Amino acid sequence: MMETEGGAAPVNFRIRAGRRLSVFRSYAYPYMDRPNLTVLTNALVTRVKLKGARATGVEVIHDGILRGFDAAHEVILSLGAIQTPKLLMQSGIGDARDLRHFGIDIVQHLPGVGRNLQEHLFLGGCVWEYADERLNEGRGTGTFFAKSNSNADTPDLQCITGNSAFVSPDLDAATTAPCWSILPGVVRPLSKGQLRLTGPNPMDPVDIETNLLSDPADLTAATRCVELCRDIGNSHAFRELRKREVLPGRLGKSELENFVRNAIIPYWHFTCTAKMGRDDMSVVDGSLKVYGVDGLRIADGSVMPRVTTGNTMAPCVIIGERAAAMVRESHGL
Repeated sequence: MMETEGGAAPVNFRIRAGRRLSVFRSYAYPYMDRPNLTVLTNALVTRVKLKGARATGVEVIHDGILRGFDAAHEVILSLGAIQTPKLLMQSGIGDARDLRHFGIDIVQHLPGVGRNLQEHLFLGGCVWEYADERLNEGRGTGTFFAKSNSNADTPDLQCITGNSAFVSPDLDAATTAPCWSILPGVVRPLSKGQLRLTGPNPMDPVDIETNLLSDPADLTAATRCVELCRDIGNSHAFRELRKREVLPGRLGKSELENFVRNAIIPYWHFTCTAKMGRDDMSVVDGSLKVYGVDGLRIADGSVMPRVTTGNTMAPCVIIGERAAAMVRESHGL
């Protein structure tokens, strides 16, 4: 559906015995008894240890104590698209001008660290009251992909149905009746943000600028997606479920654009802040190795050049699988 003209399907969930099955539960937990695997909880990685331009290990605060761990072969970062670039910058890998501002010694000038931040647009919400409150019992969740522009190569919209009123905190649903929703989403956004350090210390927060809707094309796609969701929700096919439309109702162009701005909620699909590539803003090469630093790879969503059209969990798993294969090949494991 993400690569053709679109389509609809039930939402995929990883559930076993009534509980969500996490990536950790699938990949790491079955091997916790192995002597060569240690999972250290309540730990904060503060810095990559470097000798010249080679990564030799990491420093970690564990139970309030600073500890160091050395790597025999290489260090692999998999902290996600927010914490991975933060750690790189605090270790002296990033835009030299920004790092000097905080007195951080420069190990490798890579201006792309923390740039190119991408996130799917997610809107809450398009909401309807159930015609009969008994209709909301046991209904599943579905999703569909579509194009905002018929000339697009692949779908750029993903919408999710929900069995309640999913509404942004900046909007007022003005109802306490049982509701259902269709949540519009733009999954091929052109807007890009960045993140910056606020200080040199590990506990200093990171400044995240998502910059959503900074590209006018994203606002156009989002408004068309809302219109599509309204067309579906108000269609003849949904008449038995629908008592009335709660949000957004019929709006003019400027009112609809304001609705989109107020309806945005986090999708938590942050990616692309240490992207793979060959241009001046790239951070890793095709083997996930950080440019200019030996013995350091990244294996998480930050290496994506652009955010994937669908949800990011499965692509991140594939990045991990490929990284594992590369490590095995490099070290003859």
